[in-house]
Amino acid sequence: MSLRVGNCSGFYGDRFAAMREMLEGGELDVLTGDYLAELTMLILGRDRAADPAAGYARTFLAQLRDCLRPALDRGVRIVSNAGGVNPQALAAAVRELGLGRVAVVRGDDLTGRAGALGLGSPLGAYAYLGAFGIARALADGADVVITGRVTDASLVVGPAIAHFGWGRTDLDALAGATVAGHVIECGTQATGGNYPFPGEIGDPLHPGFPIAEIRPDGSSTITKHPGTGGAVTVGTVTAQLVYEVGDARYAGPDVTTRLDTVSLRQAGPDRVEITGVRGEPPPPELKVACTSLGGYRNEMTVVLTGLDIDAKAALFRRQFEAALPVEPAELTWRLARLDTPDAPTQQRASALLTVVARDPGEKAVGRAFSDTAVELALASYPGFFSTTPPGRAHPYGVYRAALVPQSVVEHEVVLDDGSVVAVDPPPLTRPLEPLSGPAPSPALEQAGPSRRLPLGTVAGARSGDKGGDANVGLWVRDDAAYPWLAALITEERVRALLPEAAELPVRITRLPGIRAVNIVIEGLLGRGVADQARFDPQAKGLGEWLRSRHVDIPEALLAREEEQ
Repeated sequence: MSLRVGNCSGFYGDRFAAMREMLEGGELDVLTGDYLAELTMLILGRDRAADPAAGYARTFLAQLRDCLRPALDRGVRIVSNAGGVNPQALAAAVRELGLGRVAVVRGDDLTGRAGALGLGSPLGAYAYLGAFGIARALADGADVVITGRVTDASLVVGPAIAHFGWGRTDLDALAGATVAGHVIECGTQATGGNYPFPGEIGDPLHPGFPIAEIRPDGSSTITKHPGTGGAVTVGTVTAQLVYEVGDARYAGPDVTTRLDTVSLRQAGPDRVEITGVRGEPPPPELKVACTSLGGYRNEMTVVLTGLDIDAKAALFRRQFEAALPVEPAELTWRLARLDTPDAPTQQRASALLTVVARDPGEKAVGRAFSDTAVELALASYPGFFSTTPPGRAHPYGVYRAALVPQSVVEHEVVLDDGSVVAVDPPPLTRPLEPLSGPAPSPALEQAGPSRRLPLGTVAGARSGDKGGDANVGLWVRDDAAYPWLAALITEERVRALLPEAAELPVRITRLPGIRAVNIVIEGLLGRGVADQARFDPQAKGLGEWLRSRHVDIPEALLAREEEQ
């Protein structure tokens, strides 16, 4: 019998009504909610520094006030990482509701031991725990399981372990459930949200949240409640499967999942089967997210309209830098030439010039920065105005990933009665080795006549951030198109299509089983999303930029595309 696991949150701020929608929309055994991301951990860390009782996702608690009783009445158990950096405080608040048994998974917080573990002195250091703590909490009767930083997929894998009785050596089953968890962890991104082919989604207005029906061998079917919007197709599942991954070995605390073994099949309307997933022993280290304050930043964007855009930008920059009373440690400029000649609207005649200041102290980027910008309003280029008035300086964070041995983390479960159960690390591990997939056949790239068109004419993309690195997953919907895509996407081609990557390391992984090619651009995002070193700091639009670039597409593939 399968285990039916739904998701109601892909990030802190996701659709508030989703928890009730999922409980009322159909049958579930478990409901999960993913509230954490690298930036979220920094924000919650700052919240707790200001208030020791804070540091968790408050919206989750508000959702439970409305939904915990219906969940208990339906026999649905809830598992969430909404505990953030203070899961004990969230658990205490949930217990005050007086409903159900609440367990906490802890041990991820290494902040107090960071120096001894060689992690320096970060604001926060949180290890990505696995699923066996969640499983133990559920096996001991918890109705609500609250965690801090666990891997996103662990929210799904843990209930599957508890339900099917898997052990540490059931690697293929663990890997299969990991893929299911990865697919549904970002909510509606698996049901048509942010999908690059919107014409394929019949009802995109209000997509339903995803469900994974997991079977005893770890295979699964991704679906959603009947009557909800969006769609579940091989394409929507593939889009999420290639989101924020590295190479074909997807490392986790409990298992290393071989993404090159995944098989997808449309098994009916809004039903996609995931089978064939193989697992390997996990790496001997756990990933640790280290966050720290990088200093203070301020930013302003001015609008340049009409003629002489470059000269206007140069004048403002010279004036601004000369007038600053205190020179910041870092001052960066970006000119976005969005203007067109003889434009029919003022907006289309305008370009944007952005200046960003960073400094360890607030003084250099606070009033000194803002006052300088304001004082130039009547003394600079013609047509001067800004998108918003210059504001106050704000602290910004820096993210870096580190590794610690699995054995040094004190993974524990605090049950509802206060008893504490230790969770042992995996007995068998294997050092992680890169796996980039089979080499392409270069001759296929230029087979037959071609037309120069946007890559997105035939290829979908989904992109995102992994610390300071950016990931773009590309895929095609036709078996005939995959050899062409695999041959087209090389390190050199990526650097040519995305000039921002010209001087950066690029890694390519080919996944023929799902007709996908994954790209990792190292360092494109600087020191992570909180550093905001780039126009698109999380690389969310990077895939769509790549799809818009023109390449030579064989006419035979274009003909097949038109037939679909």
